Amino acid sequence: MIGVFDSGYGGLTILQQIRNVLPEYDYLYLGDNARAPYGTRSFECIYRYSLDAVSYLIRQGCCLIILACNTASAKALRTIQQHDLPLINEKMANGQKVNVLGVIRPTVEVVPSLTQTKHVGVLATPGTVASDSYRIELLKQDPDIIVTQQPCPMWVPLIEAGEHNSEGAKYFIHKYLHEIITRDPMIDTLLLGCTHYPLIKQAIDAELENLGHPCKTIAQGEIVAHSLADYLKRHPEYETQLTRSGSCQYLTTDDADRFADAAAVFLTHPVSATRVEY
Repeated sequence: MIGVFDSGYGGLTILQQIRNVLPEYDYLYLGDNARAPYGTRSFECIYRYSLDAVSYLIRQGCCLIILACNTASAKALRTIQQHDLPLINEKMANGQKVNVLGVIRPTVEVVPSLTQTKHVGVLATPGTVASDSYRIELLKQDPDIIVTQQPCPMWVPLIEAGEHNSEGAKYFIHKYLHEIITRDPMIDTLLLGCTHYPLIKQAIDAELENLGHPCKTIAQGEIVAHSLADYLKRHPEYETQLTRSGSCQYLTTDDADRFADAAAVFLTHPVSATRVEY
């Protein structure tokens, strides 16, 4: 199976795009809703929580795991890849192996081909902005890119409350876009650095038009999905480990009915979920 992990619900937007591109595989989605949000927690705490989730998904039979959470990708992925995966793979039987992938690197890899001015904005949660991961990774792609980051602390709560089409949401969309454009009027490309934000992409684009500053806005889901498809082509060793019946299971560390209700905001179809502890 392919595991998809998020601290909450936003990773469902990544999962949906992955399933659109790779529908034949079996998927297991895990939301650590009981301990969300991760954004205000320490690096050590986020690493520990993320490793708990990865270990659980491996025990459930996942050989590829996507950290579909920008905060976890920013604060935990590298340590898991460098420190924990070698130890985990040493213990795997029958030549099997596992890997953990994130959402930040695939996203930034497309930026150099999109920006004309080399001025790029990042809209993200305070935790992701504080990690500075997007700026670091973008400069690896092109050291001449100028990165301006904007924390958007109100967007996730509004989306999860189902209020992302409300007048209150419009106010905060205007507020954060106005702030980042004022700080750098030359921005021509905006990265949506949170998996919740595709739900307000149309509203973001409309507000950019209202501000007289239309520019490219990049959502992560489709990019991550095609990156995973390319990864599987380059790493055929996983093909023998992955099962294919097109199934998808949803797990949460919080109330299963509450998860299913909230998931309806992010998906185009109803789901049932199972509560787990690990």
